Amino acid sequence: MNELDHAIALLRQGELVAIPTETVYGLAADAANPDAVAKIFTLKGRPSDHPLIVHIAGAAQLDDWAVDIPADARRLADAFWPGPLTLILKRQPHVPDAVTGGQDTVGLRAPAHPLAHALLEQFGGGLAAPSANCFGHISPTTAQHVHDEFGDACPLVLDGGASPVGVESTIVSLVDDTPKLLRPGGIPREDIEAVLGHKLEHHQSNKTAKIRASGLLDSHYAPRTPLILGALPQLIEEAGRRLANGERVLLLHRTAIDAPITGIAQQRLAEDAPHFARELYALLRHHDRQHDILLMEAPPQSPEWLAVNDRLKRAATRHIL
Repeated sequence: MNELDHAIALLRQGELVAIPTETVYGLAADAANPDAVAKIFTLKGRPSDHPLIVHIAGAAQLDDWAVDIPADARRLADAFWPGPLTLILKRQPHVPDAVTGGQDTVGLRAPAHPLAHALLEQFGGGLAAPSANCFGHISPTTAQHVHDEFGDACPLVLDGGASPVGVESTIVSLVDDTPKLLRPGGIPREDIEAVLGHKLEHHQSNKTAKIRASGLLDSHYAPRTPLILGALPQLIEEAGRRLANGERVLLLHRTAIDAPITGIAQQRLAEDAPHFARELYALLRHHDRQHDILLMEAPPQSPEWLAVNDRLKRAATRHIL
């Protein structure tokens, strides 16, 4: 039995399988099996009212999971699937409450990773698959990250290499007359608006969006080591104070520093948004718990950095303006 067949057998038995996607690795279970889905919540330590995204092979399965699907949703699926875009739609009555968090909506996405796509094609149904990490922790972008997080508690981890996007999918709600951007991600906001022909409302919390969706909590994607974001001059001052207190400091910066700062570990970050996003979670995981404090230069506030800034805002312990 090859690994793909093994994964399908486990999923049909109601077990968990960690799968690679182009965004991050997901912890997958049969979305139609509430007992299997419950194992996701138990292993992750995830609140039971926090909805999951159902991964499907493609747009042909939309009607299996959603009702009253608007034309905008089909246009977006045609334009961006398979890819890192999640659509929030009205659910079919048979979709388990365990998947939707008890809401009348469901999140759907068709991942572009070839291994995940092949798995979904052969499995035939939908897979509930949040990020394969403990709730609130840094998302995994390699199979090794999943092993580090769960050890033998996850029955199988499919290794599809490093995730090429590196941050989670863009989430767009289409359950009323006003399309809403709930979470920026792998598909830029401007590309979605170009297909729709109009602007998206951007909601950055469950409260303002009036819907619960993945990744909208104030604290998320966070390392165990405190992370402080800010402008480089202020971070250098903060680093000096921390060093004087005997703390082990790591300074992560995009702007060039003329000379090393004695006693402070430093690492240069990618200057463009796609590379920064691809490396972000692996970087935070690598340095987590190796220092007393992580100081990171805040990226620009321009549109191409929207998803990265969203993740860092939720991951950071403190912001220095």
